[in-house]
Amino acid sequence: MARGRTAKVLVRRGDGACRPQVAPDELIVEEPLRVQLDGHLVGTTMRTPGHDFELAAGLCFGDGLLAGAPVRTVRYCATGSASLTAWNVVTVDTGGRAPVPEARLGAMSSSCGLCGSTVLDGLADRLDPLPAGAPWDAGTLAGIPERLAGAGTLFRSTGAVHAAAAFDRTLDPVVVREDIGRHNAVDKVVGRLLLDGRLPAREFGLYVSGRASFEIVQKAWAAGFGALVAVSAPSALAVEAARRAGITLVGFVRGARWNQYAPV
Repeated sequence: MARGRTAKVLVRRGDGACRPQVAPDELIVEEPLRVQLDGHLVGTTMRTPGHDFELAAGLCFGDGLLAGAPVRTVRYCATGSASLTAWNVVTVDTGGRAPVPEARLGAMSSSCGLCGSTVLDGLADRLDPLPAGAPWDAGTLAGIPERLAGAGTLFRSTGAVHAAAAFDRTLDPVVVREDIGRHNAVDKVVGRLLLDGRLPAREFGLYVSGRASFEIVQKAWAAGFGALVAVSAPSALAVEAARRAGITLVGFVRGARWNQYAPV
């Protein structure tokens, strides 16, 4: 199945120096994806089409919906031809071993997070602190954006997507994904590792091209990443979550400059 993830539109361009000109522009495609778990609705998220199976599996895993149940299959739709639903319905199947999810009403925003200390307490009840391992050097981690500079093909063509990547201790990328939603990009990375049997990702770090919100830390914690690197800043709750999880959190990575928020 091949669908374009960008679309050409005509725009009027001006630069202040001459008359505006009509020219084609390349925009990122955004479509809804309805995610189901064993045929039960999880919710609908707006996403960039592509790597949809990874997104659905990663979302279910990161939100704890699988409850340890292995993923048997991931497929488009479940009640008929995928083309009838425009390739916008994905079902994650565990053979009924996962608990029935509580459907999220309305569309899940690709930029919304969770908040509140009670949510953090609930997350800590579900996830154990990560086992101690070899420390991650913040100065070394600060080099990951440069290593990934050439990987963002959709960003180069549209300027409208976020990137996420799993990388090893030598900063070599393992999985790189882009999406209009930063959480979706992370879910796609986690989903790929899950489907490849590479979780928990204890010897991998996670890179995000935006800020490190609480929900991004939640997904990193659930997947077992030892480090999280963000181009922008984390929230206070994200820092608290990273410290409780035992994740090395480095943010505001700009060239040789960086801030390490956890551990301190």
